[in-house]
Amino acid sequence: MKIVIKTQGTLAIYEQIVNQLKNAIVTGELKTGEALPSIRMLANDLQVSVITTKRAYEELEKEGLIRSVAGKGFYVCEYNQDYLKEKQLMMLEKRLSEVLNECRAAGLSNEEIVEMVETLL
Repeated sequence: MKIVIKTQGTLAIYEQIVNQLKNAIVTGELKTGEALPSIRMLANDLQVSVITTKRAYEELEKEGLIRSVAGKGFYVCEYNQDYLKEKQLMMLEKRLSEVLNECRAAGLSNEEIVEMVETLL
């Protein structure tokens, strides 16, 4: 699995890691029981702080998506796919709402916004 960090993005780096790992779990790219890279290895690969990757893993563990096995690392947990999908939809709705507010602040009409989205699709 490849994680891509956008330094100009509006999301914090740890949130980008969390979101991409969640997506990989939902799509089945990461399977139940699969080992994740160590915190240090992921930090090194992404060229970010160990504290950042640790925070991302802690967030995923808090949500019950991964679990820590002492001395062995982190593994993908069995999860409720419907619950995770709903959480993703809520996050996307929030981000889309922010983008729509920016479009309106820029003076775009609904028709112009729809046209922009259709063009991008």
